[in-house]
Amino acid sequence: MKKSDNRKDDRPKEKVGSAAEIGMRLNKYVAHCGVASRRAAAELIKQGRITVNGEVEKAPGYQIEEGDVVIFDGKKLQPEGRKVYILMNKPKDAITTVKDERGRRTVIDLLRGKIKERIFPVGRLDRETTGLLLLTNDGDLAEKMTHPRYQMKKVYYASLDKELHPADLEKIEKGLQLEDGPVQVDWVEYLPKQSKTEVGLEIHVGRNRIVRRIFEHLGYQVKRLDRVYLGGLTKKDLKRGWWRNLTQQEIVMLKHFNKQRE
Repeated sequence: MKKSDNRKDDRPKEKVGSAAEIGMRLNKYVAHCGVASRRAAAELIKQGRITVNGEVEKAPGYQIEEGDVVIFDGKKLQPEGRKVYILMNKPKDAITTVKDERGRRTVIDLLRGKIKERIFPVGRLDRETTGLLLLTNDGDLAEKMTHPRYQMKKVYYASLDKELHPADLEKIEKGLQLEDGPVQVDWVEYLPKQSKTEVGLEIHVGRNRIVRRIFEHLGYQVKRLDRVYLGGLTKKDLKRGWWRNLTQQEIVMLKHFNKQRE
């Protein structure tokens, strides 16, 4: 990737990072600053929300040089020194974003004043969905957990408006064709000791509202949806709306055990 032509000879000479950042792609640099994953950072850049040396830079492949000043939302970006890993049991009616333009409560609001580092949610849960959500400033880990090639496993419990017919459960098992392409679950089953309105399924795709759309495709409405498993992490001892720091063992698991599949 060639360097951008957007460089200016009169850019500030203040060094913005260590030698490790020099030559780094802009989207990776933004991720290292705890703004978003590398893929999400690339979208922010394409949207014109990042400036370099006072000018909008829309090339994710722009290479950072000593003296570059990178700004996002009016704040100068600096790579986070301490990595933070928060596991939250997201409550209903919390938006999975850093900031909401309509002023609605976000998952970051739930941590306001408790975490000094800039962090962001990894992936998304829609407003009505509850359950496990990881928040971090580790852009590399966020990339691994959201990129399709790593097939991060997630388990959801869904409560439906009517009993799921066995024939429809079989259709989900075999795979469905939705409007944006085929979708395959890892497994789906009725929850034990519950009515057939209560269903669990494991999935590794990350498309928008995918679990809800699976059931809607077959004529069911999801009344409640809860993510109970995320890449090896569970909700054990974590009440709704609560959060905790990951243990070192859990961090190692996410970084090394969830490896890319062939």
